[in-house]
Amino acid sequence: MVVPGYPLDFLAALRDALSGSGPALLPVQAGGLQVDGLQVDGLLTGTDSPVLHVPKRVAVVIETSGSTGAPKRVMLSTNALLAGAAASSVALGGAGQWLLALPVHYIAGVQVLVRSIAADTTPLVLPPGHFDPQAFRSLAESMTEPLRYTALVPVQLARLLDAADDPALLAVLRRFSAILVGGQAIRGELTARAEALDVRVVRTYGSSETAGGCVYNGAPIGDTRVRVVHGQLELSGSVLAEGYLDDAARTADRFVVERGVRWYRTGDLGEVDAGTERVTVLGRADNVIISGGEKVSLDAVERVVHSHRGFEQAIVLGDDDATWGQVPVVVVAGGVGEEAELIASVVASLGRAARPARVVRVQEIPLLASGKPDRSALASNIGAWHKELGRSGPNNND
Repeated sequence: MVVPGYPLDFLAALRDALSGSGPALLPVQAGGLQVDGLQVDGLLTGTDSPVLHVPKRVAVVIETSGSTGAPKRVMLSTNALLAGAAASSVALGGAGQWLLALPVHYIAGVQVLVRSIAADTTPLVLPPGHFDPQAFRSLAESMTEPLRYTALVPVQLARLLDAADDPALLAVLRRFSAILVGGQAIRGELTARAEALDVRVVRTYGSSETAGGCVYNGAPIGDTRVRVVHGQLELSGSVLAEGYLDDAARTADRFVVERGVRWYRTGDLGEVDAGTERVTVLGRADNVIISGGEKVSLDAVERVVHSHRGFEQAIVLGDDDATWGQVPVVVVAGGVGEEAELIASVVASLGRAARPARVVRVQEIPLLASGKPDRSALASNIGAWHKELGRSGPNNND
């Protein structure tokens, strides 16, 4: 597999991989520069990359490492990648020029390049380093196509909106036909700020297993179908991956065929409105604890927590408890926010079993290269916090 080290070099190799004239690509992070926790370069060179054998129809293999799960290598065919690009173009109102602000070893970055190839436009690449809103503005000002797009994670959008009191930056943001934002849950406050500034944000839902975002603002795009099975979302359509490289058991567990239709089990809890078919993602099915014999969704607790000032970026984890089995713990960076009001709000919304046992304040929330919170790193510190802080205040079921 050829793995070039610069996004525009990768673009040329990707074009060959999609056409079948070049090998499949495995873009791999190799310790390059960081953009606020986002890896933007440092891909292995072709001479350094391992040789792996994949089916001929596979064009790209994406190596994923989630906030809680084990790494896996997702095999994506040319058809799946181009189907995702075509569906996106139709949903957004036409093909255009893209600004690449995400790593190309993540599916969102790869799809920016695939969409550029399909549109026959040249993408602009944000230089590596700290994500600077003014550098983003300067690059975006050089875009030439009438339809302009970019894809971001929520932290990048938040930094752009924080700097939008600059009239030049705000004007650039408003010139984007759409700013796709995904990779993790997006707070309602953030999308409301963008809407108030007349910045067109599209919330995306998808994964490497679906060749990127395949649900825009709650609506499936292209031929994507969504259903709910035992409370969990399952997806079908042309964008589905071939499976996982050298992992037949995981492939069989996540990809199933029923009545000739292939479905991907996302592992996300969700709902689909029977009338509008609008999709609502409620959180990870595996992010649940049992507290006092009751199931508690930590994602649901987190949504309530995020509605309180000072806790917009907080993380909710589960901790062992001698009395209740497990209890929610809120981890937040900084010292702003009223804890008693927060806890009372969670109880009022979700019941006493969901009551946070305590609030832990840290200097910063560690991030993965994808920009998502590193929940595993936070969870590994739970025991230390427990010893240091003790069980402050009444526990969750008192």
